[in-house]
Amino acid sequence: MINKINIYNNYYSWWKNVDKTILIFVVSFFVAGLFFSLASTSLIASDRLNTNSYYFFIKHLAFILLGLSIMFTFSLFEENFLLKISIIFFVLSFLFLLLVPFIGAEVKGSKRWIDLPFSPRFQPIELIKPFYVVILAILLNYKKYNLYFKYFLTLILIIPVVLLLISQPDIGQSMLIIFTWLVLIFVSGINLFIFFGLFVFFVVFLSYLIFFVEKFSYIKIRIFSFFDGSKSNYSQAEKASEAIIDGGFFGKGIGEGTLNSKIPEAHTDFIVSVISEEFGIIIILLIMLAFMFFAYIIFKKIKETGDNRFKMILIGLISLLLMQTFVHVGVNLRVLPTTGMTLPYISYGGSSIISISIISGIILNLTKRRVFN
Repeated sequence: MINKINIYNNYYSWWKNVDKTILIFVVSFFVAGLFFSLASTSLIASDRLNTNSYYFFIKHLAFILLGLSIMFTFSLFEENFLLKISIIFFVLSFLFLLLVPFIGAEVKGSKRWIDLPFSPRFQPIELIKPFYVVILAILLNYKKYNLYFKYFLTLILIIPVVLLLISQPDIGQSMLIIFTWLVLIFVSGINLFIFFGLFVFFVVFLSYLIFFVEKFSYIKIRIFSFFDGSKSNYSQAEKASEAIIDGGFFGKGIGEGTLNSKIPEAHTDFIVSVISEEFGIIIILLIMLAFMFFAYIIFKKIKETGDNRFKMILIGLISLLLMQTFVHVGVNLRVLPTTGMTLPYISYGGSSIISISIISGIILNLTKRRVFN
């Protein structure tokens, strides 16, 4: 009886203090992703072809249910415990990333996933991203070291992660990690000359890899075809942008899209095009507005937060989500070269959903009413 009362009190305390608006947005995003997964990749195809095409939907639903439970768990933690356990999870995730070159599963020339007997295939970098932001915020707010030594420590942290990603190869996630790091050191108050020096260094470094290292020649081809249509071989990005045009303002209708049959990764890397083809560009505009308003609410909460660590964590996490969203939409609209970036909350993909769930749990935790003074 006492345990039941304690559980009830903990749940009541969580519900009373959690930011309901942020929670509604997160759940709505997940539900929208589930709906588009069902409507665009399963429902009509199953009815028309008389096949069991609900496999992806059922798998997506299972990952979302798991993700929501993970999100709820992380939102319940006491703040200092959240920081400590994030360090542990970061170390474990980094160890998995270290194992990718040795036991990783290779898919289409890239070795980014790990297959373990007791779990589905997953991408270690997706697990690293939320905890990486927490570690950076802790280091940048550690009072015993001067500011420039803290920058050095964060650089030591970022280099092995980026090098391991480059070896896979995964330039898209490398750029996302570097971008988040630059955002956090910028808001920490770094000298602008040093900041722009670091920015130029990473731009030159990534450009060298893309244009002069054979391993990344496929990215160079994508960039050249992006700027010069005559060099293109009717790429996935072109098919995706054509699907958006074909969908028009209000779309062709549920199940009328053809992009899923043209692009194998449509429900992950090109979900915006899939949605736009069937439901119209109006739905994409509404989704983008929802993401922007979601970010606005979190930034308002950041202003109310008294702890600089929590401010930096929230800034890092929402910057990561916005950048990933911007890149995904940009690729689908063909204003950016193809990167293979998923759309947060909406795209299919177990590793991505778990990562976004952890991020959402941390955001909900640090925006709870009791966090603020």
